Amino acid sequence: QLQASGGGLVQAGDSLRLSCAASGRTFSSYAMGWFRQAPGKEREFVASISWSAGNTYYANSVKGRFAISRDNAKKTVYLQMNSLKPEETAVYYCAAAGKRYSNRYSYTQSQNYDYWGQGTLVTVSS
Repeated sequence: QLQASGGGLVQAGDSLRLSCAASGRTFSSYAMGWFRQAPGKEREFVASISWSAGNTYYANSVKGRFAISRDNAKKTVYLQMNSLKPEETAVYYCAAAGKRYSNRYSYTQSQNYDYWGQGTLVTVSS
C-alpha cells in the first residue's frame, strides 16, 4: 500500500516536497515513480528512481527543477519540486514497479507499475 502526502496550494515559483510512504517488507526491491494528472489530461510521467536509488530518470519538463529520492529504511520516496509552475497543477501519484527493466524508459510507462497511491493534489497559483 502506498500513501502519498505533501500536496497543497502554493504560488508559482514556490517549492513543495511530496512524500510517499509504503507498507510491507519488500519496499526496497521496488523501483518507484511519480506521475501526475492534470484536469482533463492524461496521466503523465514525472520521475522514477531505481530500487537502490542508483538511477533516477526525469521527464524533460521537470529536469533540473524536481528531484526524486528514497529512504528504504523509512520505506518512503520523495519528490522535491522547485520553481513550480501553474501548469503543473495536478494530482500527483506515486507508484511501485516490481519488475526490473534494463531500459529506464520502461519506468516512464504507467502500465509497468504494479501498485499506486491515492494521489495528492498540488495546486500552483499564478
